[in-house]
Amino acid sequence: MSALDRFAAGTVIPAQPLALTENLQLDERRQRALSRYYLAAGAGGIAVGVHSTQFGIHFEHNHLLKPVLSLAADVVKESGDEDAVLVAGACGPTEQAVAETQLAAELGYHAVLLAPYGAGDLDLDQLLERARAVSEVLPLIGFYLQPSVGGRPLPRRFWTGMAEIENLVGIKIAPFDRYATLDVLTGIADSDRALDIALYTGNDDHIAGDLLMHFPLPGGRRLEFVGGLLGQWSLWTAEAVKLLEDSKLAKTGDTEALNRVLAVDGPLTDANAAIFDAANQFHGCLPGIHEILRRQGLLQGLWCLEPGEVLSPGQLEEIDRIWAAYPQLRDDAFVAEHLDTWLA
Repeated sequence: MSALDRFAAGTVIPAQPLALTENLQLDERRQRALSRYYLAAGAGGIAVGVHSTQFGIHFEHNHLLKPVLSLAADVVKESGDEDAVLVAGACGPTEQAVAETQLAAELGYHAVLLAPYGAGDLDLDQLLERARAVSEVLPLIGFYLQPSVGGRPLPRRFWTGMAEIENLVGIKIAPFDRYATLDVLTGIADSDRALDIALYTGNDDHIAGDLLMHFPLPGGRRLEFVGGLLGQWSLWTAEAVKLLEDSKLAKTGDTEALNRVLAVDGPLTDANAAIFDAANQFHGCLPGIHEILRRQGLLQGLWCLEPGEVLSPGQLEEIDRIWAAYPQLRDDAFVAEHLDTWLA
């Protein structure tokens, strides 16, 4: 199985955070440790240079982009997991997005996740032209990014146009909005390529529901989410792997697996609300992710490139609450068993 075949079949792809030292330098040892953790946990790939990695590495801190992409690629190579999927995030106007995709291709990445972030005032047709240009360099993954963290509303017709791009292999659907999620699905359904596109949930607030849903097409066919490319899956990843496995079993009629997925649904959404700081429009999302990884020893602190990216008032107490309430979501024992090896 090739990496792209694995992507098409559906897998767990954590959106990797950025490991920094207290003086905001790249912490290479812990950046490597994160990648080793994800692969050891059973993730089928890693997404790097995406929102969880901080969009600043594409702009004012762009000297970090190549080192961060390189470290993940090196860890995948060292692991011997030849079909692990390497997804690189690309941002900015067309010229920048294409250049970043070329860099990813040189480093051995298999696909590019194209965010609307930093694309300026491009209209929908220009965004599609940008996507086509990127797809000429690497297989393309479309990205509906929620507006509160730098995305924009994108209507059905945009997703029909995106689906028609020949080298589009997947779409990450992450508007954190059920109606907008259905806009993507209905838009794709109008394309002749609907069944050629791997759909990945990025709706961290509705993971279990997305993984279980079916969207009907004419002729008895259906669209479904095959996996997740998620910031929420950058932590507690070993449990995320179990959740995806159970969701696939549940869709074959396995009632016990379905019950396990349903049991996780509410607690996982509640935990995500605290970690991602939903009460404050996701302002504390990145440090919230870091706080969980800090507690497990994978990160040393909560530092972000932007000084204002800190936990919101009351967010730490909410994280304490869900940490105590839902031990079944955590993979602490797995991390503790292997942490020294990953940090070596």
